[in-house]
Amino acid sequence: MNPIARLFAALASIIGFYGCDGAHLAQLKPGISTAQEVRERLGLPGAEWPNADGSVTWEYTRQPEGFECWMLTLNQAGVLQKIEQALTQDNFAKVEKGWSEMQVRRLLGKPRSEVKFPLKPEVVWEWRIEPSQRGNNAFFHVHFSLDGVVTGTSRREELPG
Repeated sequence: MNPIARLFAALASIIGFYGCDGAHLAQLKPGISTAQEVRERLGLPGAEWPNADGSVTWEYTRQPEGFECWMLTLNQAGVLQKIEQALTQDNFAKVEKGWSEMQVRRLLGKPRSEVKFPLKPEVVWEWRIEPSQRGNNAFFHVHFSLDGVVTGTSRREELPG
């Protein structure tokens, strides 16, 4: 990659490119793209999750205002293996009572907010998600006991305004 392209990639990762994820992700090819290429297009990951097979999954969340959290898995050689959107109905359905905060974070990525309700008592993590009706605001919530164990989930959708 030439120096001007490297500079542009670095600036994009610093400034942010929330509206350009599709273009950047489309340039990444599983089985071909390298860890260096991923970093040049997307910047440093928000989290790195080691996998049992020696691969690693990099988290790129677009919270608090975006609807996506991209999980990119690279093999031991640093070659991209897959790109997955974490904030899906299938993943929401996987969250179970008794899970730990770390299990939820690993599946869904960093939440947009965490709120503690001491009188309830519970902690609620919230992700902004795709609404069922265009123009609405939608959120997925995971409810935890104060000791960090999932007690349930919920979803909220609001009209704009």
